[in-house]
Amino acid sequence: MARNRTDFRFNVVPLLNQSLWFPDPALAPASGSRNGLVAMGGDMSVPRLLLAYRSGIFPWTADPITWWSPDPRGIFELDQFHVSRSLAKALRKGAFHFTFDQAFREVMLACAEFTPDRPTTWISREFIAAYTELSEKGHAHSVECWESGRLVGGVYGVAVGGLFAGESMFHRSANASKLALFQLITRLRRQGFALFDIQTLTPHTQRLGATNISRPEYLKRLSRAVQISCQF
Repeated sequence: MARNRTDFRFNVVPLLNQSLWFPDPALAPASGSRNGLVAMGGDMSVPRLLLAYRSGIFPWTADPITWWSPDPRGIFELDQFHVSRSLAKALRKGAFHFTFDQAFREVMLACAEFTPDRPTTWISREFIAAYTELSEKGHAHSVECWESGRLVGGVYGVAVGGLFAGESMFHRSANASKLALFQLITRLRRQGFALFDIQTLTPHTQRLGATNISRPEYLKRLSRAVQISCQF
């Protein structure tokens, strides 16, 4: 059944119920404090989260649940990750050991920790529970960076077809998160992924080679990426 389109020009934000659907993200505001706000409400069940990522949407808060598709959109072009001299030196040194999907919840908990550079966090217990379930069902993945048996860095995200949506990363040793990110991008390239979404660009990710693309371009590339069959 067809749904009526919500007119965001009148600042009406759709409220979701238990029905599994999302408004068209292309209709969300593209400027101001509501840039990318698609809807509110619903739940963070596995089916809804997978539909969200497949549609170019992601949750940003849990109370209330808000769903976003910002314009522009931050991505890593998989062939443009910048490996600095210091990062290449750290990689050659071999002090770190890397694993995949061996400590997903621990990586999420570390990403949620408060630090001097991160006095607040959006990774609440609701997010941890929802994404841990995604991981247990094979849809969310992590890269772990170990040093002398201690978890010192990592990154996690969601895979849907040929899309990988990076969610967050952390480090407890210099270069640990960057090297985990390098391992992730290397794996995504090897496995044939087509799109690495990071949602919003930051100065840190920009230095590593991330860039912005428009929401229409992102949604066009997403529609192709999710049709690809990839194994993480």
